[in-house]
Amino acid sequence: MVFIPHTEQDRLEMLRAIGVERFEELLEPIPEAIRLKEPLRIPPALSEWEVTQLLTTLSEQNLGTDRLICFAGAGAYDHFIPAAIGAILSRSEFYTAYTPYQGEVSQGTLQAIYEFQTMVCRLTGMDVANASMYDGGSALAEAVLLACAHTERSRVVFAGKIHPLYLEVVRTYGYGQGIELQEAPLREGRADVEALAGLVDERVAAVVVQQPNFYGLLEDVWTIERIAHSDPKRLYIVVADPISLGLLEAPGHYGADIVVGEGQPLGIPLNFGGPYLGLFAARASLLRKLPGRLVGMTVDAAGNRAFVLTLQTREQHIRREKATSNICTNQGLMALAATIYMALLGKEGLREVAEQCYHRAHYLAERIAELPGYGLLYSGPFFREFVVRTPRSASEIVERLLEEGFLAGVPLDRWGEPGLLVAVTEKRSRQEMDRFVEALRALG
Repeated sequence: MVFIPHTEQDRLEMLRAIGVERFEELLEPIPEAIRLKEPLRIPPALSEWEVTQLLTTLSEQNLGTDRLICFAGAGAYDHFIPAAIGAILSRSEFYTAYTPYQGEVSQGTLQAIYEFQTMVCRLTGMDVANASMYDGGSALAEAVLLACAHTERSRVVFAGKIHPLYLEVVRTYGYGQGIELQEAPLREGRADVEALAGLVDERVAAVVVQQPNFYGLLEDVWTIERIAHSDPKRLYIVVADPISLGLLEAPGHYGADIVVGEGQPLGIPLNFGGPYLGLFAARASLLRKLPGRLVGMTVDAAGNRAFVLTLQTREQHIRREKATSNICTNQGLMALAATIYMALLGKEGLREVAEQCYHRAHYLAERIAELPGYGLLYSGPFFREFVVRTPRSASEIVERLLEEGFLAGVPLDRWGEPGLLVAVTEKRSRQEMDRFVEALRALG
């Protein structure tokens, strides 16, 4: 975009058009005592080339996964992204599309969302899915709100280790509505199902479990389902990792009422933490209570297939007093990226990615467990992520290994817990993992 600054003559003409002689007259409503009396302390103007050089120099201070070997996870993962995704997303008809309220001129956008919803249903084993939420945390918070409204209860119990940041989002959402959140005790990093059963009573609206959990461990989701549904009115909410569903049982097959998750692993870059993609699916009986936007397929007056935003009474722009959520939008571009990713890989490709993550993670875990001073903090089955017991603080290890070209993981001491959370995706080669093991050995 060409930058054309205002000339002094331009300014005078604009002031004259609005009926003042000097710019200072526009500031008269602002009290004199709080007005800035001196020029802003900003550096002198630079040419376009000089600005480019400056910004390039500043950007090079960031260390990204293009320069570091990434073993960090905790909800955001360094997966391979096929080049076709960026090529399709950058097409102007997708990249610049804003909102599909006018169905007659938004058929392409609406169809893409409909395909996304269909794929999410097939992935999770659920009946219906919405057009996406902001991210995994907001999706879980909306699921909790739905459960409390549906059951007319105000307590929610979390089974197993839930992502701490997701819990913070849920607390923020539920604070003004008086929702009581309770975390069940853990046993060896997983849900203590006996203690959980003692906490779940007739006041509980929902039981929430993350599969795999925050530590990467697999929960006993079948037993937790039986506890959740000991009261048929109570809902069972599962926070699922979409890549793991290429290998693990779909939540719909073990009784989930609502499935949410973070869609970032489905072809979306790490992006310094966002924008990401919230997944939200549910059983058919909850269809009219789903938050956000829903696209349906119908036929037009000529009998041709058409796509529309449907059941819009859920959205506050139609009937505010009947809205189920104050979210009436979706992450359209990110949902399209996930749709392209799932279409490119297909069922077998997604299973291959999941298997690669599983086997490589177990290889690395076995190597690290052999190191003096290190070990696995938990012994239960895991998918692609595991917690390492370290001989010095996890934060120090992460900081030291940056110098060696590794993003070593997520230090759990930021939440006052021991250990280093290490994630392995299909991108990590055996050579990279062996180098990582030797770098850890040197710090042991």
